[in-house]
Amino acid sequence: MRAICTFVILFTPTAFTQTEKPGNRYLNAYIQYLDATCPIKKDSIKHFVYFARDREAIHDHPFLKIPRLEGAQIMYPWRMLEPEMGVYDFSSILEDFAYLRAHGKQLFIQLQDATFNPAYPGVPDYLLTEAYDGGAIYQLNDAGKPEGWVAKRWNPQVQARFAQLLEALGSALDGKIEGINLQETAIGVNQNADSTFSPEIYANAIKVNMLALKKAFPQSTAMQYANFMPGEWLPGDDKGFLRAVYQYGDSIGVSLGAPDLMVQRKGQLNHPIAMMHEGEFRVPLGIAVQDGNYIGQTGASTPLQQRDNLVPLLHAFAKDFLRVQYMFWTYEEPYFSEDLVPCFSED
Repeated sequence: MRAICTFVILFTPTAFTQTEKPGNRYLNAYIQYLDATCPIKKDSIKHFVYFARDREAIHDHPFLKIPRLEGAQIMYPWRMLEPEMGVYDFSSILEDFAYLRAHGKQLFIQLQDATFNPAYPGVPDYLLTEAYDGGAIYQLNDAGKPEGWVAKRWNPQVQARFAQLLEALGSALDGKIEGINLQETAIGVNQNADSTFSPEIYANAIKVNMLALKKAFPQSTAMQYANFMPGEWLPGDDKGFLRAVYQYGDSIGVSLGAPDLMVQRKGQLNHPIAMMHEGEFRVPLGIAVQDGNYIGQTGASTPLQQRDNLVPLLHAFAKDFLRVQYMFWTYEEPYFSEDLVPCFSED
């Protein structure tokens, strides 16, 4: 099957107009990849299918029969992995690992310490106590309303417990799984919500957790999703926070990645996309095509009956402009079956 990205629906003529403003420097970068086609030729990128927390969906899933798709990326909440303080339950991970291995596939863990559900904190109950300053905090949207939770990554006591979780995971799984990534650096928290928080403290905390991750996983790929940082907005208000995360990761051997491959959204273009494109890295890079990204959006979306297949363009952009070694494709339907599968089913 041959699919050509025409962008008739998604992109309007205004997308091809670029000014000299620094924030617009990559707005037209995708244009050079508009002629990308399917099938996608085999290259050095390792392609994984992202299942979020829907781990049961890997069973008998069509991706198991596609050699080009090397495995599954599955999200496991801290809350599930440590039901009681110091008591670890990795049975779900081991079950998924065994199932994937039996089908010749690899496991890539995404460790969840932040959620987008105000009713689900995602961290163990023992952390939600005074001893850990509450352990987690609401993430607020632009209207100031709770949209989820995030562990207090900047709290030293929480950091210590997180490092112990990573150590336990590494002892059981390092060198066996393909890799593990920490969730995105973007959070909806500020000093008004928590007086112990500041952008500078948070930036340092991300580095502390990255180092703990690398110590726990010296063999498997250890990756930090780094997309946005509180207290800055690139390129105009650059405090060096996000750039420092990328530089630090490269210096200690932690891979860098990001969710939401959005080739026309200025936020992504000026943050993770700019970091990857402009940097020279010794560590592998990764990019995720998550819900909505198949049609140029984010989050859950209403399926479009008529659309362009963006998979070839997204792949070409990630390969040549970002130079990634990993891509994580959500199994969102109908796009996975109708757009991605035909592109990876043939060489």
